[in-house]
Amino acid sequence: MKRVIALVDCNNFFVSCERLLKPELIGKPVCVLSNNDGCVVSRSNEAKKMGVEMGAPYFIAKNQFKKVIFLSGNLPYYCEISKRVMDKLQDFTPDIEIYSIDEAFLDLTGLRKTFNCSYEEITERIVKDIKEEIGIDVSVGLSYSKVLAKLANDKAKNLQKTLPDKKTYKIGYRQIKEELKGTLISEIWGIGRNTQALLNKYLIQTAYDFISQDDIWIKKKMGKIGLDMKQELLGNSISPVIAGDIAPKSISRSESFKEFQTDKNYIQEQLNSHIHKVCKKLREENQMTSCISVMLRTKDFQVENIKLNLAYPINIEFDLIEKSKEMLNQIFKKGVIYRSVGFCAYKLTSAETQQISIFDSNQTLKKQELLKSCDKLEERFGRGIIKLGILNKK
Repeated sequence: MKRVIALVDCNNFFVSCERLLKPELIGKPVCVLSNNDGCVVSRSNEAKKMGVEMGAPYFIAKNQFKKVIFLSGNLPYYCEISKRVMDKLQDFTPDIEIYSIDEAFLDLTGLRKTFNCSYEEITERIVKDIKEEIGIDVSVGLSYSKVLAKLANDKAKNLQKTLPDKKTYKIGYRQIKEELKGTLISEIWGIGRNTQALLNKYLIQTAYDFISQDDIWIKKKMGKIGLDMKQELLGNSISPVIAGDIAPKSISRSESFKEFQTDKNYIQEQLNSHIHKVCKKLREENQMTSCISVMLRTKDFQVENIKLNLAYPINIEFDLIEKSKEMLNQIFKKGVIYRSVGFCAYKLTSAETQQISIFDSNQTLKKQELLKSCDKLEERFGRGIIKLGILNKK
């Protein structure tokens, strides 16, 4: 039995959320900025038409686009609206996989009988209900696999440029090959630049060119991932919709600076803040990390990255900040201009399964209790209410 998969994607989500609070912004060119007003992370259709690029640095965009309204982001508010959207989707099916703050995959298989209508009509009801009850516009792509649902969603958004009311798009079984003939391989979800370059080297330009290749050739060049991609494009669901919360494989934080930087002390301070946020998230998830990385991105978007395997799993920023200083020293280059810094925790394991070393158990327990108390204070009074000395230590 073929699965029927839908991808629901909120349109210009952060801007749409802001317009719920400020209806006077409707119809105007609006952009929402990342933390610390670093770069553009959401654009209204009006701003897109003016040429504002996603990820454009604010200090450049504000001078280049004088008529655009730039707003500081409000992530807690956006998360609240996102939860309302995801809760509404539960009215249609419990089989929901939240892919990001503004996207979710739904498995609608067999629900025609439940709703006594076609799958297309179900997606139209989803669009209508979310708009009327929450005030957010969504686009819905419908097909037989996640990859095709994502492609259908992209088609729906492209159609909206000329047909604003066209919020849904279906790729039926008979339409798959024709759709793929008109789709560049670079437009397929999961095909990165390196894979695109590899396939282009063998004159594979479209998604149809790709599915026309022999399985043996695809396996040789791309392995199992390539074979799975081919099946997904043919309408066979290889990656099912997985409902429920899934423990993350990693937790990361990165952020563009308000201004380009060459000051290592400033960069370390920002890195310390990221480490604090990651560790707080680890404690919330009852997780520990045994591998960390520090990333620096230059003005020209070149990336320097370094990883470190830890002797034992931890979730305490006091320890990780000290280690990050050594890592930053290894990749920081004097005179180079940087635009952002990031931190990531990998190889996550449950804190319940970890045993504290007998040599530092008392000290570690004291640190954990102190940080848990700080976490509670931040939850009650807001982020930043407590300033740990080590976060500002140079």
